[in-house]
Amino acid sequence: MGKSRARRFRRAPAAPAGPALQRDGERGPEEEAAAELLEKLQHPSAEVREYACASISQLLQQEQVIPAFVQRDVVRCLGPLLMDPSLAVRETAAGALRNLSACGGFDVCDDMVTDDIMTPLVALLKECSTELDANQLSPKKCRGVNKNYIEDIANEAINLLWNICECNNTALYIFNKEGCLEAVLHYMKKFATNVDLAISVANCLQAVTEDNPDLLSSFNASAQQILEAVMLSPESTMKHILLRTLIAGTIWNIKDTIPPGSLGSTVNAILKIFSESLAIDAGETIIRMNEAEKNRLKLAVEPETEENMSDTTENCVLSEDDNMEEIPKGKFRTENDVSDLLPSDKWELKEVTALLTAQQTALEIIVNMCCSEDPSDDEWEELSSSDESDLFMENSYNEGSGLLLSPLCLSDEVNSAFLNNLIPKKILEKTAFPNSVAVDICMHNPSWKPLIKKLNAVQCRALTCLQSILLVSDVDCLGGASALQSLAQHLSQLIFSKTELPTDTEFLEAVTSALRALLQTMASKNISQCMTPEQLLALCEAGIQSSNASVRVNVVSILGISGSVLAKGQDTAETLKMIGKFLLEVAMKESSLVVAGEALDALFDVFADGEAAERAALQIKLLSTLKEFQPVFRMRIRKEGKGQYSTDQLCVLDNVKMNLRRFIAYQETLGKTPT
Repeated sequence: MGKSRARRFRRAPAAPAGPALQRDGERGPEEEAAAELLEKLQHPSAEVREYACASISQLLQQEQVIPAFVQRDVVRCLGPLLMDPSLAVRETAAGALRNLSACGGFDVCDDMVTDDIMTPLVALLKECSTELDANQLSPKKCRGVNKNYIEDIANEAINLLWNICECNNTALYIFNKEGCLEAVLHYMKKFATNVDLAISVANCLQAVTEDNPDLLSSFNASAQQILEAVMLSPESTMKHILLRTLIAGTIWNIKDTIPPGSLGSTVNAILKIFSESLAIDAGETIIRMNEAEKNRLKLAVEPETEENMSDTTENCVLSEDDNMEEIPKGKFRTENDVSDLLPSDKWELKEVTALLTAQQTALEIIVNMCCSEDPSDDEWEELSSSDESDLFMENSYNEGSGLLLSPLCLSDEVNSAFLNNLIPKKILEKTAFPNSVAVDICMHNPSWKPLIKKLNAVQCRALTCLQSILLVSDVDCLGGASALQSLAQHLSQLIFSKTELPTDTEFLEAVTSALRALLQTMASKNISQCMTPEQLLALCEAGIQSSNASVRVNVVSILGISGSVLAKGQDTAETLKMIGKFLLEVAMKESSLVVAGEALDALFDVFADGEAAERAALQIKLLSTLKEFQPVFRMRIRKEGKGQYSTDQLCVLDNVKMNLRRFIAYQETLGKTPT
């Protein structure tokens, strides 16, 4: 139903702090202990309060337990502890609230704002910001512990702030009104010594600056200098690459504050950071880091006594009380958002995780750059590269004077920066399947296995980027027919390279969206398409079974585009019959009106003109079938439309209903015309 539109990405909330717990679906003893733990929050001993906060933090990672705590006013119980005299209590209370916001979803975040969590949270952030420069380490009793409570508390509080502002407009309003930006930026000054805190701040900044024009006036020259200092930092670790990527995204969000004369250089600097991130081969990095981990562990073999002492040091938390008692921390300590669930000694794994997060973030921001003028789609919402794929990457970019996918209908600044930093080429490289050796390493290493999902997510974001660039690009500068056909072959290979068609919903949505945009572009320029009718029907028969309506819409649209091209050719009546039967069945049996409407639109396109189309329409009894279906479709719109579909969707469906009437009238005139 019209040209496909690129999705616009929003940031995902921060991850919960601490190790994930198993969820067996049954009510456990932890849920029944909610009242007891909340009562302990009022205990005069800081140690007991800290233990209660840590226990609550752990339990709140179980979604089925959250209602029990919410019903007992957990926010009003934990909120005051953000300003507790004990710094350890502040940190664990902030961690518990962070987990509640991350695991509870939008409704819980709304309830947290209603319960006035922002008042103590803002006070905590400002107090920590004031004390940050003092850089006073907490008294320590365990040998080797060098803990900065202020920075650790700030890290938890920033993640909590990020989650709440991401979900609730009132929280964002309070952030603006209370001048929280100054305190948050003050934490960023620690990026050289505490990159984990800086990454948390950068995530928060990217969230609060998105679609928040009221905040722009607060970004004065001093604030922009802090961000520029981070962007220019020379550190080459993967965490620093992630940090620079997040800050680049923040600067893109506040681009309206940049003087016009500096906009070109700023956009180029942003895309230079993205280009550097995307240039790194994640598969090779996994192989290299995994080997480094093995070598480190071999060298780390120590006498058992030293190992036990190390474990004791690692597993203690300091009390702020005068008695300085050690408290076992169990599984309650937290780190940063990128790799909160990873043990402290998994630095190689953390580096790879940071890289993949940086690449996914860069691709999402590039998508938003391509559709920044159309913010209505709020979506947020995952195995080996062959020689042919690599050859395609090289050849398709070099064809057409190296201008494949140059988005010339974007602004001059963005277009120039895209070309200067070879962004389209690097996006194409990321659309390939992940390195099979790297995937195999992750499959056989439980702690590395979650990286497979991240590798797949990067590929899906790259495909979405490809779709976006195709939709906003000047067709004449896409590299010519041969480059587009090479791209079509590449996408076909992604779909048909395995014995069975892919079933992963996210991948199917991304690859079919990219293919749909490409076929639209090729059809508009009468460029011959490379996919055979058999391949198209195989893709559509698989895609129409998807539970994702967007996938079903895409495959129906792809069939309509290809069918309309075939209708202009010779000896295509038999293929058009198969396409027509398929689309008719979808229109009549599809549960979603949006998909059914897309199938009707595709029928209108395929059978709009041409002798082959007329013959095929007669043989499948298209006219009589549509005349019988017309009242059914009208009735479905009346009965199902209200409440189930948006105003925009209903307008489109109303247009399809009108076009159906016109198409039937047109087919009737064809029947009366002598042949």
